[in-house]
Amino acid sequence: MTFDNSYARLPKHFYARVEPASVPAPVLLAFNDDLAGTLGIGELAKDDDALAAVFGGNRVPAGAEPIALAYAGHQFGQFVPQLGDGRAVLLGEVVDTGNTRHDVQLKGSGRTPFSRGGDGRSSIGPVVREYLLSEAMHALGVPTTRALAAVCTGQKVYRDEALPGGVLTRVAASHIRIGTFEYFAARGDVAGLKTLADYAIARHYPELADDDRPYAAFFSAVLAAQARLVAHWMDIGFIHGVMNTDNTAISGETLDYGPCAFMDEFHANKVFSSIDHGGRYAYANQPRILQWNLARLAECLLLLDNDQRRFETELVELSGRYEALYLARMRRKLGFTTEGRGDSAMVRDWLRHLQKHELDYTLSFRELADRIDAGDAARFGAFETEWKRRIATQDESADQTRTRMNSVNPLFIPRNHQIERAIQGAIDGDLRIFHELREVLSRPFETQAHKAEYAKPPLPGERVTQTFCGT
Repeated sequence: MTFDNSYARLPKHFYARVEPASVPAPVLLAFNDDLAGTLGIGELAKDDDALAAVFGGNRVPAGAEPIALAYAGHQFGQFVPQLGDGRAVLLGEVVDTGNTRHDVQLKGSGRTPFSRGGDGRSSIGPVVREYLLSEAMHALGVPTTRALAAVCTGQKVYRDEALPGGVLTRVAASHIRIGTFEYFAARGDVAGLKTLADYAIARHYPELADDDRPYAAFFSAVLAAQARLVAHWMDIGFIHGVMNTDNTAISGETLDYGPCAFMDEFHANKVFSSIDHGGRYAYANQPRILQWNLARLAECLLLLDNDQRRFETELVELSGRYEALYLARMRRKLGFTTEGRGDSAMVRDWLRHLQKHELDYTLSFRELADRIDAGDAARFGAFETEWKRRIATQDESADQTRTRMNSVNPLFIPRNHQIERAIQGAIDGDLRIFHELREVLSRPFETQAHKAEYAKPPLPGERVTQTFCGT
């Protein structure tokens, strides 16, 4: 790998230099050849032992400058002034074949100065979960961090029980978070805050560098990126589970796949995270938390640009902006090619029907597409009758509408019970389900008849009602 480590050239209080801890017997579980090719490091795929050594933490590649990043964050609404990478090490930055910069980070690579008493390790479960979820999100077109490699370390990690250890290699546009800005703002370190903001603009939004109000313009850009992201989450029925400010990337990528989940049957207030006791990060609350998190970023940037009215106006207008993005996505999912004044009401009626009848969120859109020219009793009641009337006003055939709908409504999502099966298999040394899911989830919109079981909702005894942070 050829590194160019720009973050490591920032002032020393932005991070701590730390070496990843070695492990006794690293074994490569998975390597993302497609991503490696994009990064221009496809040649690495030729030697599994070398890959295991590098991505297990035993061999620091030439040019890497391992660091743990400093940041703060609001966790479930409570401010923690120092968090930081407690079980992750940023090896360095790689510039890909399209001249785009990426962080390459090891997760589960041992203690750092930010570990706060933890062991800095990860069991194999969170590694499998993040690998499958992040790559599934990528295939669905959602901005996300990605998984480059998964390694079993050959040592036990002790949580509620002894579990096999693992290390995930995560690739991100960067790991700058709203919490990174909070870290410097909380300390009154305006110089550090300005350095961070200038760096973030240069790295992610270089077109803003010459703006008359670069920090306000930066806020606008982050707001737009996050609004698009959360609208996409809501579109696919994704619940992040831990939308803390330290998990909110200013790049607009989905960051952290700890207690996240995809809904099976629809419910607006669905919560999976075992630590979200009050439902703060429930599915329907995600747009509100988006606004709350961005308000925290605005508070930081006011130290660099004191035009409070501009920031407040942007935050007030965010709701309408988000709703427009979300409605545009839902129109596509429902097969509408034009904008109708009653579309918002139709979306609400559709979701009410799904919730009332406890219908599967993902598959119901596919089933609806099959109802376009059905002549029997309406599968989706009064909504279906009104929907067909709306669809009939469009100048295209039923097959054309069905094809369009199926191109944006996935058949395969990373269902919680299948992820749990893959995790348990990995714990037992059987990676069959993990590798099958990798393949199936890479083509979420295609009919894969021989893998139809992975599209099915869970049976009553298979339901996963809680997900857990892997720390």
